[in-house]
Amino acid sequence: MILRLLILSAGLACAADFEWNLPKGFPRPPVPASNPMTAAKVALGRHLFYDKRLSVNGQQACAGCHRQEFAFTDAKAHAVGTTGAVHPRSSMSLANVAYQPMLTWAHPALRTLEEQALIPILGTAPVELGLAGEEKRFLDAIRTDPTYRKLFPAAFPGEANPYSLDNAVKAIAAFERTILSIRSPYDRFHRDGDKAAISDSAKRGEKLFFSERLSCGNEQCHSDWTFNGAVIVEGGQEPHIWFQNNGIYSPKEFAEDPHKNSGLREFTGSNGDLGRFRVPTLRNIAVTAPYMHDGSIATLDAVIDQYAAGGRAPNARKSPIIKGFQLTSDEKTDLLEFLRSLTDQHLLQDPQLSNPWKKNPAN
Repeated sequence: MILRLLILSAGLACAADFEWNLPKGFPRPPVPASNPMTAAKVALGRHLFYDKRLSVNGQQACAGCHRQEFAFTDAKAHAVGTTGAVHPRSSMSLANVAYQPMLTWAHPALRTLEEQALIPILGTAPVELGLAGEEKRFLDAIRTDPTYRKLFPAAFPGEANPYSLDNAVKAIAAFERTILSIRSPYDRFHRDGDKAAISDSAKRGEKLFFSERLSCGNEQCHSDWTFNGAVIVEGGQEPHIWFQNNGIYSPKEFAEDPHKNSGLREFTGSNGDLGRFRVPTLRNIAVTAPYMHDGSIATLDAVIDQYAAGGRAPNARKSPIIKGFQLTSDEKTDLLEFLRSLTDQHLLQDPQLSNPWKKNPAN
């Protein structure tokens, strides 16, 4: 696969004193100049990411919908907020979110992790963490917490009062930028030259994936090293972001069931955008079931069947690249083996990404 890296430059910088620990020659992600990376800020963000006090009832943290063992998804068809509110979409993986030019399933204007973090924290439709109106209670709690009494001043030195929601959001975003998935067997095979890293079956599956017959890896779908067709790295231009209608539902079904929601149309108002969603990453896809924006497909095997059929509902707005294809049983096995080779065990088990409050039963 050709590594096509498109780069975002305007208004971005990276702190020289932060060590990304990336493979040799690998590009760094963009970082807003207003929130440079520091190790102290990442440490604070990691604690906040796993802190249930960030929710209105103390029942859920950011990690409730983004669990490390599931590549920072939650293994649910629909995300569930701290008060029990069921969301219309599934939680997206945070793996490599630092390299994403757009966040969430369909919000085209949401571009920074700092902006995005405020939505689950303060949003009310639906409630996620539900902290709106309870900000003072949360800030009072962290201001007196012995751990945060060390972490906040270290992360934001020189500030008379570092205990603010703005700083908390900056720290969470900094931690999320360190959730990197670049060490799968597929990476070891291609980048490190380890010919035994993936099986012969997976190698055949890769050829199928990028073949014209299946066209899974074309530039409008699961291309580039992130396998979602759009990458930004430190220092250059903004890439095109692809939204696709993959034929899961008919327009009538979208209208009748709000859990299917309208995708990009919600933000553009254009009927042509009905059912169009951002192409998600396929990295760690074997551990992020159920699949699709609404979790309506339970297994990878069934996902392949749906695309082989060219979608599952009559829909004139379906993307023209969803044409269907035929596979033998052996070819399907190979394709599944290739997809499984994208699982990054280092990401799933990295102690630096795990819950730092684990010894505390309250968290």
